[in-house]
Amino acid sequence: MAARPGRHNLPVTLTPAEADKILADNFAPWVLALGLTVRETGERHAVLRLPWSDALARDGGGLSGQALMAAADTATVIAISAARGEYGPMTTVQQSTSFQRPVNGADVLIHVRVTKLGRRMAFADITMTPEGAAEPSATASTVYALPG
Repeated sequence: MAARPGRHNLPVTLTPAEADKILADNFAPWVLALGLTVRETGERHAVLRLPWSDALARDGGGLSGQALMAAADTATVIAISAARGEYGPMTTVQQSTSFQRPVNGADVLIHVRVTKLGRRMAFADITMTPEGAAEPSATASTVYALPG
């Protein structure tokens, strides 16, 4: 991995395989049951796939908002880890989610962009789009504390 120039000199990113291992090693069984997989990682972003599951659908057949929110929160951890070059302690301080249209019978691609990465705080924007759709079904913003 390349090193980031500047004061921190941290690796730039993680591979998708390394990020998948972070998922497997650090998240609760109910989060793992979402079936998230890491599709892409970069210096300040990550893309995860949330597979469609009838078990995550609510009345009326749409994907549960709680599942989308949990997926966005989890994907943010991966994006911040990629930006830092490694997984470390972090906790959600704030998450705001806006639902724009239902997801019915489609996998969802969760695109996370880290907009600010500081020593103690990180900020990210998330777009959740059904695979093959032109418009997102939901967007979110998150703020994370980075202790230590």
